[in-house]
Amino acid sequence: MNTIVVFGASRGLGLAIAKYYRSMDNPVIAMVRDPSAAQELIETGASVVKGDALNTEDIEAVLAKTPKEAWVISTMGSFKTSQPVDYLGHRNLIDALEGKGIKRFLMVTSLGCGDSWATLPERAKAVFGQAVREKGLAESWLQSSRLDFTILRPGGLKDGDITEHGELSQGREVHGLITRSEVARLTFELFNDDASIHQIYACVDPTLSY
Repeated sequence: MNTIVVFGASRGLGLAIAKYYRSMDNPVIAMVRDPSAAQELIETGASVVKGDALNTEDIEAVLAKTPKEAWVISTMGSFKTSQPVDYLGHRNLIDALEGKGIKRFLMVTSLGCGDSWATLPERAKAVFGQAVREKGLAESWLQSSRLDFTILRPGGLKDGDITEHGELSQGREVHGLITRSEVARLTFELFNDDASIHQIYACVDPTLSY
């Protein structure tokens, strides 16, 4: 049973991912900026470590506890924060993983990153564009790394249960919603498929509507 290491797990998608793997009794290590705001995460039984991805020493401290065969997931983001981690935090993490020889890494970004920028609606570019561009830079840094990486770009996220209807796609324009729990399930699917290494996927759930 793999140890799961989650960066950005105190709330939202990262929390849903931590909950999913803890529900299957996988050991979960989670780095969060403020453990006092992560009570729900702590209650899952995850091992919670205080740290900031902009501080390389904090990342090193987490990875010192991480087995080389662990599955590492990042959902880090910083929409409208004074110190964004979308690019620099991920760059620090990717470099540290390479240094430690921890190979399997799944980075969750969003629709609109990289080659999907052209399909992002203009309104979304105006509101989220800076964060999406930062995430796109992180994707580029990861793609030139030596890691066994997978990039996952979900559509609009919402609370809800696993639906089993989330769809992975490549090379085509997609729009839509997906529950955070369903994204968590898809990460498990990708980790268990070696064909997903060095691949980029979009994911939405066609059964959900706005």
